[in-house]
Amino acid sequence: MKQIKRLLGDAIFRSEVTLHGGLLGNLLYVVLNLVSGLLYRSAWFLSLAFYYLLLSLMRAMLVQYVHQKELGQDIPAETRRYRACGVLLLFMNQALVGIVIYMAAGDRGFSYPGTLIYAMATYTFYITITAIINVVKFRKYGSPVLSAAKIVSLTAALVSMLSLETAMLSRFGSEDHRFRHIMTASSGGSVCVIVLVMAVFMIIRPKRNEKRRLSP
Repeated sequence: MKQIKRLLGDAIFRSEVTLHGGLLGNLLYVVLNLVSGLLYRSAWFLSLAFYYLLLSLMRAMLVQYVHQKELGQDIPAETRRYRACGVLLLFMNQALVGIVIYMAAGDRGFSYPGTLIYAMATYTFYITITAIINVVKFRKYGSPVLSAAKIVSLTAALVSMLSLETAMLSRFGSEDHRFRHIMTASSGGSVCVIVLVMAVFMIIRPKRNEKRRLSP
């Protein structure tokens, strides 16, 4: 009962629990996409497996820190994790670019059977809006690890939104392959640019803050 009250009332503790759940979910996606890629000899699933593997590595670094130290107590150590996540995000963006090119060039994408697409649409919009709010909201706690965790969640949400778009185009879009190609390339390119900007920001921001502290 005490843990439930803490979960409801303590935003930082709730974020720590969510971080563990996100890591488990990412690892399951890695296994699922890797098995599917090998079974069906699909570069599509293998690219997704690589993407979620990098995402899992980022979350694992943050989870490890949470087990070692209390958030907000060692800002320099948290900053190093924050910057490391930015570097990993750069590599992850290369995998994302490959996925977008594969989707756009081959007119491929996700598909959801039956009415599942409506449930996925609701879920995707929810996690995207929540991720955007949390990126801004958790900056006030002054914990680079928490900020990194929210950026990771936003990255995952953006890719989910891109996946949803391809599914919607496949289900409700026209038979005009050129239109679908343009939409997928435009949206995918936008997501890649956003992820790239976030990665560069995570790498550069700690250096700027350090120079600001050292300057007289």
